[in-house]
Amino acid sequence: MCGMQAFAENARRGTMTQPENTPMVLGVIVGNRGFFPDHLARSGRRDMISALTARGIKPIILDESESKFGAVETRQEAARCAELFKKHREQIDGIVVTLPNFGDERAIAETLRMANLGVPVLMQATPDTPSKMTIRDRRDSFCGKMSACNNLAQYGIPYSLTSLHTEAPDSEIFRKDLDWFLAVCRVAKGLRKLRIGAVGARPAAFNTVRYSEKILESAGISVETLDLSEVLGRIGRLKDDDKKVTERLGAIRQYVQTNSIPEAALVKMAKLGAVIDCWMRETEVTISAIQCWTSLEEFFGVVPCTVMSMMSDQGLSSACEVDVAGVIGMHALQLASRTPSALLDWNNNYADDPDKAVCFHCSNLPKHFFRDVRMDFQEIIAGTVGKENTFGTCVGRVKSGPMSFARFSTSDREGKISGYVGEGEFTDDPLETFGGAGVVRIPELQKLLRLICERGFEHHVAANFSTVSSAVHEATTRYLNWDVYWHKQ
Repeated sequence: MCGMQAFAENARRGTMTQPENTPMVLGVIVGNRGFFPDHLARSGRRDMISALTARGIKPIILDESESKFGAVETRQEAARCAELFKKHREQIDGIVVTLPNFGDERAIAETLRMANLGVPVLMQATPDTPSKMTIRDRRDSFCGKMSACNNLAQYGIPYSLTSLHTEAPDSEIFRKDLDWFLAVCRVAKGLRKLRIGAVGARPAAFNTVRYSEKILESAGISVETLDLSEVLGRIGRLKDDDKKVTERLGAIRQYVQTNSIPEAALVKMAKLGAVIDCWMRETEVTISAIQCWTSLEEFFGVVPCTVMSMMSDQGLSSACEVDVAGVIGMHALQLASRTPSALLDWNNNYADDPDKAVCFHCSNLPKHFFRDVRMDFQEIIAGTVGKENTFGTCVGRVKSGPMSFARFSTSDREGKISGYVGEGEFTDDPLETFGGAGVVRIPELQKLLRLICERGFEHHVAANFSTVSSAVHEATTRYLNWDVYWHKQ
């Protein structure tokens, strides 16, 4: 069935790697070294398990009966831990290496090599206490972390670091680092096996959103295409009173104010949404990029903005102008934050403030982005195709709040994926315009704009109400090997 129940299922599938009520799963390697106090391995194992379960994380870890204190020191113990991880390969999102004492760097590296999961790895070392520095209680994790990282670098195994060199598992800073690492894991896992629906052809006037399917495929990202003729053909087979149509029509009315919109236009939107949703479920695509300008208006009689806004608001990010690379940025931010993303234009300067700009689309922004929103017609192209063919935009002012942004692009000449990420804020500065628009403030914005122009990035940028640029940068550069610039203050 391709109705609203399926839409909800797709939304849960698209919002993150797993549904939000499903715990994330981390493999845990407890380091130990015999001539250091090994009782610390036992207490350290328990401390890490407590820290993870307190955050709703399911740990995959050796039992104390499977190795000394459930830690990893010998090659045999490393092999047992690796086998345990391989049994849970499909569930494990990342691995935490905890060092309650110096730890055996070879055993840690061998475990990761033998398991060969290819997931993010977080290196944590527990701090010493000045009053407990005797031979019985001295950890030396401070030093051991360097040795473990040195071996992972030799083995070619990428890893992430905590904010401080040593952090106690029950500390607030480690809890924050753990949340950050979970976001890294979601982005890395969510982008590696991503399937994107490209609905329609790229508009001829938008060379800027061209991309390479082959480069994306080499990164594990597949693109499934659907011609607009197929969309319109499927719509033509739907009756106005079809259950899928009436369900979608009800959802549209609940989603946004439609008082001034003709009923015929709303029914068309409902049919369009039902067809796209059905196709996405059939082809197992998670997110989409859809042709708009101006084929749907001329030959179908509505804009797809509200349909796309609803998908993005439910976690099924949808970008206009068939900007496939742009929707990847939307999805990455959404995976990290677990909140909806939008695709915006870097559109206008804001007065003479060099750190402010107007971000705009006409618009398919998710409702999550607005202070208030209503459905209206698309003012830009109404003069070309007629107002009666342009109903369906989501019009309103973007609310204020923290902003993360991202843009990825296939660099065909270099055969790689490149991009940029960063953070700023949506402000409450006054703005009189149409569509969906907001004023952004980004420190050193002129430096970023120069980079965009010098490196030939697109005019579209993905945005999210969050502060997750660090996690997206870590996942894409360290674990996916993309060339991503981080715009930091």
